[in-house]
Amino acid sequence: MGRKARVDHEELARLVGRGWSNAELAGHFGVTESGILQAKRAAGLSKPMSDHRSALPWKLRREHSQTGPATNLRNLSAVAQGRAIPKEKLNTALRWASRLAERGLDIAYEPEKGFYEVTAGESSHVEKMLAAAQEVLDREE
Repeated sequence: MGRKARVDHEELARLVGRGWSNAELAGHFGVTESGILQAKRAAGLSKPMSDHRSALPWKLRREHSQTGPATNLRNLSAVAQGRAIPKEKLNTALRWASRLAERGLDIAYEPEKGFYEVTAGESSHVEKMLAAAQEVLDREE
């Protein structure tokens, strides 16, 4: 069993600053691209991953993970976390959530059925996600 290759964080930061790709960095340091991604995280050189657990609190079946409601909720979550997303994706998510909220509807999920619309209760999931995204958008204006 060989010794783990070490990636010097200062050199890594310098090369990342020069625009080296992950593949180039991996070759330079003698590690895999996955190793470079891990080294970047450890060196504080990568953006933190978005956490969409509050937007999608359900255990989704694979076939439901890329549906319209899942994508729209993820996009609203990304905006609420300060991430930039393409304007057309943002507009789609905002229109979808606004339509549901205006009609007094919310979204529910069951693995057997997928996503479906329900009458919104006191605590509408879609309204919460819409409000969180809108709050960030309003601050950016």
